[in-house]
Amino acid sequence: MKTGNIWSKKVPEAQEQQEALESKQEVFSSPVEQLITKEGFEDVNVIDLKDIVQIYGDKPNQNVIFDGFNLEIKDIVAKGQFVAIMGKSGCGKSTILRYISGLQKPTSGEVLIYGQPRKSGQSIPMVFQQYSSFEWMSVLDNVALPLLINGVEKSKAREKAMEMINIVGLSGHENKWAKYPILSGGQLQRVAIARSLVANPQILLMDEPFGALDIVTRKQMQMFMRSIFEADNALDPTTILVTHSESEAVFLASDILILDSGPASIRYHIKIDLPDIRDNSVRKSTRFTELVNEVRDKMEAIELEK
Repeated sequence: MKTGNIWSKKVPEAQEQQEALESKQEVFSSPVEQLITKEGFEDVNVIDLKDIVQIYGDKPNQNVIFDGFNLEIKDIVAKGQFVAIMGKSGCGKSTILRYISGLQKPTSGEVLIYGQPRKSGQSIPMVFQQYSSFEWMSVLDNVALPLLINGVEKSKAREKAMEMINIVGLSGHENKWAKYPILSGGQLQRVAIARSLVANPQILLMDEPFGALDIVTRKQMQMFMRSIFEADNALDPTTILVTHSESEAVFLASDILILDSGPASIRYHIKIDLPDIRDNSVRKSTRFTELVNEVRDKMEAIELEK
């Protein structure tokens, strides 16, 4: 990330801004698409991946990532959930998120969202490790953008965006440029999360969202993620998180799926039996330590097999 003189950097012209917007469409999938919301979907699975095959390259040098892979995530009505996906690098964790978001199609197999084949008109927000805000726009304009692109009247979009800015703890920063170092790394990720949640989607995807942050800020962001879903603010999406951190997965998740590879399958499914309401005291509990060690042992066992 370039820092330099933040005040002397030239603001992109209209054409350059549009090109930058198009290059970053994947931040919230296709901006002209309708976000998936929860209405009418309570009785079916949130996600079904059926008989997924993913092959790169041609014989004899094919790389088979998935071969008959299946994943089912059930809905939890009126209650958000975190599903963490773990596994060694290259096993297909991020590829799963890309299938769900629509950024990638498998070689073969079905991707079902609430029991229906994924359509181009479905938009599922995704938060990445790298900062994805539009630097020439304010925090408020960044958060309001998905609503504006989907036809919400400007004043209503900005009002809704301001509500989300308050929820994510950025009140007072709404008129600042969404760029580093005006905002810290943790604040920029809050902007991305607020933008992803502003339309109240039923599914949120997170691909190592805190991986670039220092240890203290990373723990603060984990606590922040728990707090916004535990608060009485009507946010209850199914959040699917890819992470390499055992402690992060245990602290955030209700379920942890550990993949093996070559080709990938779900080797372990660990239910996290910690309290639904979690604060930092949970990290000091015996059960938290036991779960972190269990996840680490299973990850290391898979590594030793290959």
